[in-house]
Amino acid sequence: MMKKMEIKYPATLPDILQESTDKFEQEARMAMAVKLFELQRISSGFAAEIAGLDRVSFLLELHKYGVSMINMEVEELSSDVENA
Repeated sequence: MMKKMEIKYPATLPDILQESTDKFEQEARMAMAVKLFELQRISSGFAAEIAGLDRVSFLLELHKYGVSMINMEVEELSSDVENA
C-alpha cells in the first residue's frame, strides 16, 4: 500500500522550469528516490517504486543525477570480484 504525501510549491514553479505540472511532480518524486538511494537509506527496487519506474529503468536514469548504480567502495568491489 502506498501512502500519499503533499508537498507545497509555488504554482509558477513548473512554468519557471518550462515543464508541465505532471512532469515537474514526476521529477520531484525521482529526485527524492535518487537521493534516498544515494544515501543508502533505501534499495534500488524501493527507490524505483517511489519514482514510479521499474528497477532497471530507475538504475539507468541515475547517471542523469550524477549517482552511481553501484554504491560500493573500491576495496569492497574488488573483494566481491575476487570471491566470485
